[in-house]
Amino acid sequence: MNNGTGCCSKATMNWVGVIGAFLAMVVLVAALKHYTTVPAVNYARAQERAKILSEARQKSAADLETVGWVDNNKEKGVVRLPNSVAMSLAVKQWQDPAKARADLLERAAKAFFVPPPPPEPKSAFE
Repeated sequence: MNNGTGCCSKATMNWVGVIGAFLAMVVLVAALKHYTTVPAVNYARAQERAKILSEARQKSAADLETVGWVDNNKEKGVVRLPNSVAMSLAVKQWQDPAKARADLLERAAKAFFVPPPPPEPKSAFE
């Protein structure tokens, strides 16, 4: 007869039961946490914004390296240039500062010209 001095004593079986209960709780808590976790409320919007940001960065990086018209408006004569080309043109133009400043003011006036609004019609009470 076994008096509690064998490999499977009552105290050993109690400890195995307690440890088994704790392990079962850990497994159940992990499973519940996994199945009940919901994505953030704005998860889809965050993914959309990240995609838009990466596309905008790619486009702006391409714009920095290419030549093109700003706003596709050739009448105003505003051109987008890579930085290296723009710096070399600026160095060349600013050899004569007075002429370069006059040219800069002329181009700015042309680029940012806003026509005045038409005059208001006369009122019948005037």
